[in-house]
Amino acid sequence: MPAEQVPLNRRHAVYAGSFDPLSLGHLDVIRRGGELFDRVTVAIGINPAKSPLFSPQERLAIIRAVVAPLRNVDVACFEGLAVNFVRGIGAGVMLRGLRTLTDIEAEFTMTLANHALDREIETVFLMASEGYSHISSSLVKQVALLGKEGQDESLAKFVPPQVIAALRQKLRAPSVPGS
Repeated sequence: MPAEQVPLNRRHAVYAGSFDPLSLGHLDVIRRGGELFDRVTVAIGINPAKSPLFSPQERLAIIRAVVAPLRNVDVACFEGLAVNFVRGIGAGVMLRGLRTLTDIEAEFTMTLANHALDREIETVFLMASEGYSHISSSLVKQVALLGKEGQDESLAKFVPPQVIAALRQKLRAPSVPGS
């Protein structure tokens, strides 16, 4: 290992994603990961090619509020390859959640690529808990946009309360002409 590389901690896992927005499925993986590892870093990936609903700073604040009770969980933003971020903070594990067979195929391909980029970083998969396997950020946005105003109990089936408040505030914001 080159001298400039930080030794990897296999008790520190990174759960990377866009989290736009954070769902109860994501939170389930974070909690369960926190029971398996000494430390979990939720890493918010910034992809300039995408147009997320929430800015990186908004996602950071929301997720920090949601995971505040979890003592061994921290949150950060990153740009570039997730495997490079994992290495850069000295973590030894990439934590991933699996919901469907389609996820397995995509995650398998990503894991092989990450392993080719850094053979020392392991990937650990957690299957989605039964009640969360159908939840995606796209579904959450659709329910928030198309659901009736004031019926937050529908959103509460998919996201933590802090996310409901942020979604309602974001969706009430007036649109800018020409955007």
